[in-house]
Formats: sequence, C-alpha cells, structure tokens
Amino acid sequence: MQIALEKVIIKGMSVHKKENVVEDEAAVLEREKKQFIKMTQTKMSRLIIGLGIPTTLSMMVTSLYNLADTYFVSLIGNDAVTAAVSNLLALMSIIQAIGFTYGMGSGSLVSTLLGKRDREGADKVASSAFAIACVSGVLILSFGFIFLTPLMKLFGSTRGSVLSYSKEYATYILLAAPFMCMSYVLNNVLRAEGKAVLSMVGLIVGAVVNVALDPLLIFTFDLGVAGAAIATALSQLIGFIVLLSMFLSGRTIVRIKFRSIARTFTTYKDIIVTGFPSFCRQILASLCTVFLNRAALKYGMLAYGEDGGDAAQAAFGVVQKVFMLAFSISLGIGQGYQPVLGYNYSAKRFDRVRSAYLFTLSFATVLMICFASVCAVAAPWLMQAFKLSEEATEIGMLTLRFQCITMPLLPLNFMAGLTYQVVGNKAIASLLSVSRQGLFYIPAVLLLPSLFQLRGVQSCQSVADFFAFFFAIPFTILFFNTLKKETVKAQAEETPTTETP
Repeated sequence: MQIALEKVIIKGMSVHKKENVVEDEAAVLEREKKQFIKMTQTKMSRLIIGLGIPTTLSMMVTSLYNLADTYFVSLIGNDAVTAAVSNLLALMSIIQAIGFTYGMGSGSLVSTLLGKRDREGADKVASSAFAIACVSGVLILSFGFIFLTPLMKLFGSTRGSVLSYSKEYATYILLAAPFMCMSYVLNNVLRAEGKAVLSMVGLIVGAVVNVALDPLLIFTFDLGVAGAAIATALSQLIGFIVLLSMFLSGRTIVRIKFRSIARTFTTYKDIIVTGFPSFCRQILASLCTVFLNRAALKYGMLAYGEDGGDAAQAAFGVVQKVFMLAFSISLGIGQGYQPVLGYNYSAKRFDRVRSAYLFTLSFATVLMICFASVCAVAAPWLMQAFKLSEEATEIGMLTLRFQCITMPLLPLNFMAGLTYQVVGNKAIASLLSVSRQGLFYIPAVLLLPSLFQLRGVQSCQSVADFFAFFFAIPFTILFFNTLKKETVKAQAEETPTTETP
C-alpha cells in the first residue's frame, strides 16, 4: 500500500514538473513573440532612442570605471602615479578586445537568430560565448602574471616609479579579467534581445561601487594605487554577479545553460569570426596606446625636460579617458542600433533597416556635436580638475581641443563597420574596424611627431578620425545600394505569379 502511494506521489510530482516546464516554455515563447513584434513594428525613432540611450549610458559608465580611477589617483598629486594608471589603458583594451570579440560576436548572432525565431540557437550561442569568455579570462590572468614586468614596459611604463605603480595596479586588474570578459558577453546578449535597461543596471551598480570605494580605499585606508585597482576589481565582480542574476532569475529570453554549450568548433568559429572586427578595433586601440605612450614620453621630455615625459603621459592618459566618454556615445548608440538591425534584416524589413541606419547616424552625430562643444569650452577646467602639473595641464588642454574638432565625424565610420558586421559581411566589417586605428592612427603617431614634435603627438588622433570618416563614405553608399537590391528581390518573392490561360 505504501509503495503504491509513493508511486502515485512520484507520478504526481513528475506530472506537476512537466506542467511547470510547459508553462515556463510558454512564458518564454510569449516574451519572444512580444519582443519580435516590438523590434519589427515599433516606430523607429522611439525604438532606437529607447534602446540607444540605456546602452549609451552603459558604455559611458564603462568609461567612467577608468576615468574614476584616474581622477582619484590624480588627487595624490604625482604625475608618475597618474601616468602609471593611464598607461594601463592598453591592458584594459586587451581585456576588452577579448570580451568584445565574444560579446559583439554572440550579440550579433543572437539578434539574428531571434529575428528568425530560433531561440534554441540563440541559447547555444550565448552559453558557448559565456564559457569561452571565462576560459579566455583565466588565460589572460595567467599570462599577465607570468609576463607582468615585460608587459608593463611594453605599455610605456619604463621609468622606475611609473613601472612600480603600474605593476601594483595591474595585479588586481588581471584578477578581475575573467569576470570582465564574461560581463561583456552577458551585456551584449541582453542588448541583442532588446533588454538594454537590464544590461545598464549591472553596469551602473558596478560604477557606483567603484566610485564609492575609490576614495575610501585610496585615502581612508591609505592604499594608494592598489586601492584604486582593488575598487575597480571589486566593482567588476559585483557588476558581473548582477548581470548573471538577470539570466538565472528567468528575466531574459535567451538562457545561459551548461547543456547548451557547444561541443563542436563551428559555433565558436561563428562567434569569433563575427566578433573579429571588434577584436581588431580593440587590439589596435591597445597598440595605439603603446605607440602614444612612447611618443608622449620622448617628445614630452624634449619639450619640458626630464619630468616632461611623465607630465605628457599623464596628460594624454586623461585626454584618452575623456575621449573614451565621447567614443562611448557612438559605441552605445551603435549597440542600441545593433539588435534593431539584426531583427529587421533577418525579417527582411529592409525599409526599417534603412530608417534605422539614417536615424541612428543622425542622432549619434548630433550628440557628438553637443559633447564636443562642451569639452572644447570646458577643456581648461577638465584638465585642472585632475590636479595635474602645470605642464601636463597645458599639454592636455590643447590635445583635447584638437580631438573635439573631429569628434562629430566618429559615428559614420563606426556605424558602417557595425552594419557590415551584423549583416554578415565580415571582410568589410573588419576592414572598417581597423581603418581608424590601423590604417590612419598608427601611421599618424609614427610620422607626425617626427615632423611637428609634441604638436604632432597632440594632433594624430584628430588626423586619423578625419581620414577614417571619408574612408567610410563609399562603404556606406555600397550598403544602401545593396539594400535597394535586397528590397527589390524581397518584393519579387512576395509578388504572386499568375498563369496565362
């Protein structure tokens, strides 16, 4: 009797479990359907702004991680300390290069798969990207500790005090590398399915923690540079936990599951190839930082004497952090545009693709004009706020104003590269991604300083952005011509053929 009763209970529990699974699946399908309708039918301006603003704020918050550390460290009043932290932008760019490769790669694929209503495929891509990001982050951590001193020297921290401070800061950043890489994947998957607000929450929580801990650890506990690094590492860990909880709590369409992790190389290849343009862009940013730091050290010393090298590195480091805020506007609006493009291109709503491109480009350009105007006017105050030396303030003020001239040109190059990345033309996407830094910035930073000394170092980014803008124009025209052909083809497929009697 007892055995029979146990069987009935077990059977009842099994049926109840199956019913819950069916209910959960139905709820996910309903969310997926609503999201598809939203992405393919909502008014374009409202959709782009709704997705772009949270994403832009998220990207700006990411930039504030570095800016906050640089600001609070600068209050110590030593250009060598500021230079050490600024030089490690190259290390952050390497970690971002890996994270963005998997994040942007998986995000582009997820938005396309959701546009095709293939949620299982999206789960597989997201879970696989999360797993490989974790492994890659651990590898960065390991190799970073093994080659710590050579890496710091490569990044431009060659002088005694700057090298020491850089090693101290890098130690904790490397410990956070796995969580940073995984966070980039979670962020981009959330954006890909149109949950930009959820991704913003995780970043904002991390930023608040970082800003709160910086002064506490640097000054109250007298940890100096190490305190800034610990604050950043802890904020990245907490931000990761918040983002992961979004997936574990069932608030997303895409799910991160162990059983969905791909067992074959094909999925990883698709993720890496799709995200490769982002890798090129970020790894070139790291390389450009290395060249800039070396040029700043050399020509800063020529212009201002022995301490001029540290002053120039500190000044360029601060300008780079401010410029990252500007670039995050283009990047953020572009990433808000990415899922709209993916959904509608897959659904063959080419009229909406065209509208999305034009509106996003116009919106991002207007924002950049506003940001550049504010920065140009406030340049002296911004440099003085970082408590730099008189020499560093003078160098930084002119450098920032040079860059403000070409800031409004940034969106076109980035928009063109992101568009080709999402629609699957990886060759053109990679070319556009490397053009700004690889084709134009590196030659500029190698050539202009030898011709114009420190002024050449200060103007090289503006020159690169000017040429990158014009380089993107023919590819933009090519995309719109292709879009016209795809529209005609789609209309021909929809037109019913009639038989003659």
